[in-house]
Amino acid sequence: MAILIDEKTRVLVQGITGREGRARTKLMKGYGTMVVAGVTPGKGGQEVEGVPVFDSVYEAMEKVGPIDASAVFVPAPLVKAAALEAIDAGVKLLLLVPDRVPIHDVLEIAAHAERKGTKFIGPNTLGVLSPGRAVLGMIGGRPETARQWFRQGDIGVSSRSGGITSAISYYLSRAGFGLSTIVHVGGDAVVGLPHPEVMKLFEQDPQTKMMVMFGEIGTTQEERVADMMERGEITKPVVAFIGGKAAKEGTRFSHAGAIVEGGRGSYASKVERLKKAGAYIAEALMDIPRVVTEVRRKHGLD
Repeated sequence: MAILIDEKTRVLVQGITGREGRARTKLMKGYGTMVVAGVTPGKGGQEVEGVPVFDSVYEAMEKVGPIDASAVFVPAPLVKAAALEAIDAGVKLLLLVPDRVPIHDVLEIAAHAERKGTKFIGPNTLGVLSPGRAVLGMIGGRPETARQWFRQGDIGVSSRSGGITSAISYYLSRAGFGLSTIVHVGGDAVVGLPHPEVMKLFEQDPQTKMMVMFGEIGTTQEERVADMMERGEITKPVVAFIGGKAAKEGTRFSHAGAIVEGGRGSYASKVERLKKAGAYIAEALMDIPRVVTEVRRKHGLD
């Protein structure tokens, strides 16, 4: 089944007439994603890659029918307005691509999304890709690359780094493993669907048999995954690779969401908690395929 998106997901692109919106619409359509409309205020009546452009989300839904997901490619200061408009119009899944979205704006989006029963991924994310089905955002860069790099299968990938999202998925595919869905949760301190929420979706997905998670220092996302494993809310095997081993307390590492302060959130605390909960730890990126092989053999997944 995959999670979040598939070939039937009807997608809107907000900011479709901008440089990023145009480029990523081409990727999504080329991969097979059902992009049904775009929105740029004041640009209604145009087309981008054969996709009709409207002045508002409401107008788009009136003209093309229901919309399941929106990919937001607007400047960071405009993300809140675009997201709230989509939520109010009834879109149930948002992808907030830009980085440097003010944290107060993200908190407002999160509160409104919760009231309306909407999920959002990001901000500061490359998006989601369900191999062989659809891509929402920019994972893969080009349609042919995305098709070549990522095989369809039963491993769910969740990552806090855009580059490592692609790298893990590529190396797993190259080693002969297939993927159910690839999710870049986003690199900021506050994101819509952090690791625990993504893992919960993988746990409920019949196609996904095991999960691979890239975590890093900062926030308690990975510790909360360990908590869920100990409570029996996650029963499928989890392979984890944690970045930031050499970082000291008070040091920023890579993303806005990666800063070590106090006990939880450090490399050591994450690895200790995950090991205790039963996760399998890869010490390096290139170790992941080997660890996955061992875990699949142990759990009879081959």
